[in-house]
Amino acid sequence: MRAAPTILHLDMDAFFAAAEQASKPSLRGKPVVVGGLGPRGVVSTASYEARRFGVRSAMPMAQARRLCPNAAYLVPRFQLYRTISEQVMELLGRLSPLVEPLSLDEAFVDLEAGGVAFDSAGARAAGERLRRDIRAVTGLSGSVGLAGSKMLAKIASEEAKPDGLVLIEPGTERGLLAPMSVRILPGVGPATGEHLRRAGMTTVADLVEAGEDELVRLLGKSHGASLHRMATGYDDRPVVAERDAKSVSVEDTFDVDLHDRLRITMEVGRLADRCVQRLRASGHSGRTIVLKVRRYDFSTLTRSETLRGPTDDPGVVREAAARLLEAVDTTGGVRLLGVGVSGLADFTQEDLFAQAAGERPAEEPAEPAESVGPTRPAGPVGDEAAPVAEAEPQPPEDPAQRRWLAGHDVRHAEYGPGWVQGSGVGRVTVRFETPTAKGPGRVRTFRVDDPGLEPAEPLPLVEPADTEGGGGAGAEPKGVAGAVAGVVEDQDSPLASRPKSRSEGGGPGSGAAMSRP
Repeated sequence: MRAAPTILHLDMDAFFAAAEQASKPSLRGKPVVVGGLGPRGVVSTASYEARRFGVRSAMPMAQARRLCPNAAYLVPRFQLYRTISEQVMELLGRLSPLVEPLSLDEAFVDLEAGGVAFDSAGARAAGERLRRDIRAVTGLSGSVGLAGSKMLAKIASEEAKPDGLVLIEPGTERGLLAPMSVRILPGVGPATGEHLRRAGMTTVADLVEAGEDELVRLLGKSHGASLHRMATGYDDRPVVAERDAKSVSVEDTFDVDLHDRLRITMEVGRLADRCVQRLRASGHSGRTIVLKVRRYDFSTLTRSETLRGPTDDPGVVREAAARLLEAVDTTGGVRLLGVGVSGLADFTQEDLFAQAAGERPAEEPAEPAESVGPTRPAGPVGDEAAPVAEAEPQPPEDPAQRRWLAGHDVRHAEYGPGWVQGSGVGRVTVRFETPTAKGPGRVRTFRVDDPGLEPAEPLPLVEPADTEGGGGAGAEPKGVAGAVAGVVEDQDSPLASRPKSRSEGGGPGSGAAMSRP
C-alpha cells in the first residue's frame, strides 16, 4: 500500500452515448441509448439523461424502450470510439510509462512511475490537468479517482461521476469503505452479494466485523481471504502496462432463432473468419478452437478442439469450428453462436493444413483456403480488421439493398455530411449536421437507393486547435498526435515535461472490447 495517492483511475463518462451526443448537436442534453436495436438487442451505454428513466447498461433494449420511449436509439460506431480511445490513451501515456487499459474508456495510471506526482497535491494537480486535456482534445468528460491502491482509485472514480475528481487520502480507507455496500468490492457480483446478504452482511463494515475465518467458511479460502483484505482497504496489486490476452473470440445473437442447419453452418464459418481477422490484428495465433452455441431454451454448450500447434489460418479455424458444430444438437433452434481461439502464441505452425483437410495423404495437395468460396465482408460495422483472404470479384452493390443504421454517418452530394435518424419502407431519414455546428441541423428523407447518399467516415468531434504554418490558406490541420501535443505544450503541465511513451504509436486501449459506461 502506498503512502501517497499516486495511482490514478480514469473512467470516461457514459462513453459511447457521450460521443454520440458530442457528434450530433441535436441530441445534446437529450436521452441517448446505444446498443443493439434488434428484438434481442441489449443496451451498451445510456446517457445520464436516459439513466434518470431507469435505463442501464446490459438491459434488454425492449425494456429500455418501455422505460424511455422518447430517447434516441443508436447503433454503436466502434470506429469513432476507438479513435477517441487512442487520443485518451495518448494523453495517459504522456503521464507515465505504466498505463493499464481496462477497456476503450477506462485505465489505471501509475503517476509515481512517471515522475509526475509523489504526494497528494501533485496527484490532484495531475488529475485536474488530465481532465482538462481530455476535454480539449476529445470534447468529452472523464472522471478521475486517486488513491494509494487500484481498488480505491476505481472506487474514487465511481464516486466522482460524472465529470469530477475524488482523492482518497491514505489512512482513511477503512472509514470510507465501512458504510458502503459489499457490491463495491471487486469480485462481489450479484450471486456473491446475495449469498452475503443471506448471511447478514450487506456493508463493508459487516465483512470486517465477521472476520476472515467466517468469510473463508462462506466463500472458500481464496475468495474469502481476498475479500477480507479488500474490506480492510488492503490492495497491493501493481499497475501493469502489458496485459497478455488469453483468447480472441466473436459471437452473434440472432433476432430470430436459426433452425436451418446449413444456415447455422454458414454463420459459424463467417464467425470463424471474423475471429481470425481479430486474431491477426492482435498479432497472435492460437492452438485451441472454441465453439459456443446458445440454444432456444437458453442452454449454452461449449465445445473445443486443440490443434497440434498454433495457427492463424482461416481455413483451419473454419473447418475446426465446423467439426465442433457436428457434435452439437441444434434441434429446436439456435439464438447465439460464437467462435473463439485460445492458447495464444506469437508464431504459427505452417503444416496444420493437413489437419484441417482431415490428414490427407501427402501426394494429395490440400486446396488453398481461398478455394472454399468468396470471403464474406468482415462482421458488423466498425470492425476494422483487414480481410483475411482475397475475395473474388463481387457484382456492384445494389443501392436498394443498403442498410442504413440509426446513428451512422452518411454524406449527400447536395446536403453534405449527416447521420441516419431512421429507415424503413424504402425510405431513410437523415439529419444534416456536424459536431462543431452551433445547433440542430435540417432533416431530409430520401429513398434508400438515392444515388447521392453514401456511407461516410465519422467526423472529428473537436476542430484542430491550430494549423501548421501559421494558419495560412495552404496550411494543413494537425493530426491526432499534433492536437494532443498542442494541448499539453500550451499548459504548465506535467504532461509537457514527460518524454513520449510507446503509447504514442496507437496507444493501449485500441482494441475491440466492449466498454462499461
